[in-house]
Amino acid sequence: MVSYKELGLVNTKKMFAKAVKGGYAIPAFNFNTMEQMQAIVQAAVETKSPVIMQVSKGARKYANPTILRYMAQGAVEYAKELGCKKPQIVLHLDHGDSYETCKSCIDSGFSSVMIDGSHLDFKENIKLTKKVVAYAHKHDVTVEAELGVLAGVEDEVSAAESHYTKPEEVIEFATKTGCDSFAISIGTSHGAYKFTPEQCTKDKNGKLVPPPLAFDILKAIEKKLPGFPIVLHGSSSVPQDEVDTINKFGGKLPDAVGIPESQLRKAAKSAVCKINIDSDSRLAMTAAIRKHFAENPGHFDPRQYLTPARENMKKMYIHKIMKVLGSNDKL
Repeated sequence: MVSYKELGLVNTKKMFAKAVKGGYAIPAFNFNTMEQMQAIVQAAVETKSPVIMQVSKGARKYANPTILRYMAQGAVEYAKELGCKKPQIVLHLDHGDSYETCKSCIDSGFSSVMIDGSHLDFKENIKLTKKVVAYAHKHDVTVEAELGVLAGVEDEVSAAESHYTKPEEVIEFATKTGCDSFAISIGTSHGAYKFTPEQCTKDKNGKLVPPPLAFDILKAIEKKLPGFPIVLHGSSSVPQDEVDTINKFGGKLPDAVGIPESQLRKAAKSAVCKINIDSDSRLAMTAAIRKHFAENPGHFDPRQYLTPARENMKKMYIHKIMKVLGSNDKL
């Protein structure tokens, strides 16, 4: 077994407590590749922000669990090399689907895991989450759970429709499971197509405007569990400039729409202390690569097109940290 502490990582306990008290949210950026990891670390160091690097089960399979462990250790050392004396980096499993997956991640150096039992009935969700918590806490690993169902598709996680979290269930769930945080459903959604055109209105420029998040549910949950760390999944904003670039240079992403950043800024000032962002990174990377290939048809060295892709992701991460989540200057 490898302890995350040996890798220089931290868990989310103190990080979340400070964020809830300070009225900001920790960025949770998904990554699959070295370039994404480099961009995340560079952005976190430059903005003096704690950061959660998270991987899905699919991303873990893609990158290889052993390589991921060393990438996480490398991220910590890279942050120090860039001038951050005490980086606060979490390696988190996103949407763990079983006890076995969570245990495997804990044993290989993850400092935080999510067990997603939202597809189960309430009692079975509690039972599964409690089992994961019992093992994780033995190793000082923090656990995120999920209560409610998000619509959309991301890696292996998919649901045709959302089911909002029921505020009347949160006290029993948190008490019986012992989880350290839980993700709620208040209208966010996975993927780049978070809403259908029929669910949206249009602004004066004809752009789709999604429906607002259910902040009344969030407030009811906060009232039930004051100060308890809340997580928002499916919170990419799907920047239209990146979508337009992709479409301009041969892509096809019609009607892609995300969560307005104004809504996320509002959420970050509440008990929401972790906000997940994945699709925006994919869009930033793809937009830069498509543009580079269109403008440089003779290039074939991966460094030639992955360098601007990395820079574009870093730019996006810095924007999210400073202009949306407010986690800058918190180290």
